[in-house]
Amino acid sequence: MGNSLIRSRSRRGFQPLPLKAEVMEEGTELNRERGVQKERGKSHRRDTALRWIAAHLYIMVIFAGVAFLLTACKMGPDYTRPEIPKADSWRVSASTAESFANLPWWDLLKDPELQRLVRIALQENLDLQIAAANIEEFQAQLMIAKFDLVPSLDYSGVAFGYRNTNNSVFTVGSGAIPLGPNNGGLNLSYLGADVGLKWEVDLWGRVRRSIEAARAQLLSKSENQRAVILGLVSNVAEAYFDLRGLDYEAEITKRTLKSWEETVRLSELRFKQGTISKLDLDRFQAERAGTAAQMAEIERQVVKVENRISILLGRKPAGITRGLHLTEQLIPPAVPPGLPSDLLQRRPDILKVEQDLAAATAHIGVAQATRFPQLALTGAIGGAGLQISGSAFGPFATFRGAASLTGPLFNASALGYQTKAMEAQAQAAEAQYRKTVLTAFMEVEDALITVQKTGEQRIAQEQQVAALQSALTLADFRYQGGRASYLDVLTAQRSLFDSELALARTRRGQLTSIVQLYKALGGGWSSGAAGSGQATVGMRGETAQPVESHTAKSIDQ
Repeated sequence: MGNSLIRSRSRRGFQPLPLKAEVMEEGTELNRERGVQKERGKSHRRDTALRWIAAHLYIMVIFAGVAFLLTACKMGPDYTRPEIPKADSWRVSASTAESFANLPWWDLLKDPELQRLVRIALQENLDLQIAAANIEEFQAQLMIAKFDLVPSLDYSGVAFGYRNTNNSVFTVGSGAIPLGPNNGGLNLSYLGADVGLKWEVDLWGRVRRSIEAARAQLLSKSENQRAVILGLVSNVAEAYFDLRGLDYEAEITKRTLKSWEETVRLSELRFKQGTISKLDLDRFQAERAGTAAQMAEIERQVVKVENRISILLGRKPAGITRGLHLTEQLIPPAVPPGLPSDLLQRRPDILKVEQDLAAATAHIGVAQATRFPQLALTGAIGGAGLQISGSAFGPFATFRGAASLTGPLFNASALGYQTKAMEAQAQAAEAQYRKTVLTAFMEVEDALITVQKTGEQRIAQEQQVAALQSALTLADFRYQGGRASYLDVLTAQRSLFDSELALARTRRGQLTSIVQLYKALGGGWSSGAAGSGQATVGMRGETAQPVESHTAKSIDQ
């Protein structure tokens, strides 16, 4: 019995062992599953991170490829400014002082009435309005060229309906397909709409060269506007000085004519008294008539100059108000021209032809790029719905995409000649640039010598007028005393009249030569005016670059 008890206890003691093993096995299994889950979580996070990195690298590769296509591949030469002969100083003036062309125009033209006329011209001149309109046109052309560089989006929609009233056939174009006698006819309707995208990949830089050409053409028109302003203000100033010079000549002529009329009156009395001959009287009357004819000519020229100024002001011909007398107009004591190298950065006509050359250079790249294949990508996404005899299909989404590569084949030779034509135009533009630079140097040299010599001429003529006035006084005094013939008086009077007219013309010429020098140097015609209270269209004072300027930067922004 004891043995049986021990065996029963031993059996009871060994019974819990399988349960403990099972628990241990279940715990091991849980731990193993938890480890697997952790490993799976780590693997998932690692895979997610790798996919994120791969996606970003893919995007970076795409952007780098697009950037490479947009910058690396551009056909044709890049613009560089041509070399021109350099000069360290002017032929006439060796001064290296700051150019007086840096002065604003109202500091040069001191006459308040002239300043008023200039401001009116800047606001109402029709040539300036045309130049401003041309700038707006080429601004739009530049934006059009820029839009060719980015994808274009468009939309389309279609609605289609069909009903066949003949139960036996289905019409197809001008024919028909039999459907059978029991067919109930056909009703068909379709509705669809989509949004499409088209992009020409600028592989060879055709679009970018077109943008360069459009930008250069815009800058050329901008410099042309500056040239119009430069010519307008200088033309108004020159015409005004011409008018004041003619007024001065009219004063001299009227004074001389009045003197001749008095002389003729006295001569007629003396002829009646028999103290002078008919020959002397005829000479006096001829001088009076000649002076009257000159007066009529001067009055004709005055009206013509007034009409010219009126047109410059954008108005119909009318009288022009006057300001300071010709002898009161201020003449600068010194007119330093500055350095010749400054001329290339200041004269608008030089900057204009330089931009024309830059545009012609860019057109070479456009012509060369057209000889290579053009890659275009198109795609669209939309929706549609279809009904056939009461059975509806849809709505459903539609997707389409395509890539096309087109290039010249039989017309490749013609495109090659087009490139040669563009190269020839660029050569002509470069020659025009060099010619314009040389012409500008010549105009400055001519204006410098004119300013210098008209000043010397004015001083000499002032001395001549003073001497002839003294000679006329002495001749008249001797004639009154009977010690000289009136021929001496006649000669002195005629010489004084001619010298006074010549002095008036020289004064006018000196003033206009200063304006011409200011224009030849690309003077600082600027916006606004001293005391004007309102801004006017003007010229920039900064340096213009061949393909970039503040105008282009503002457009890019």
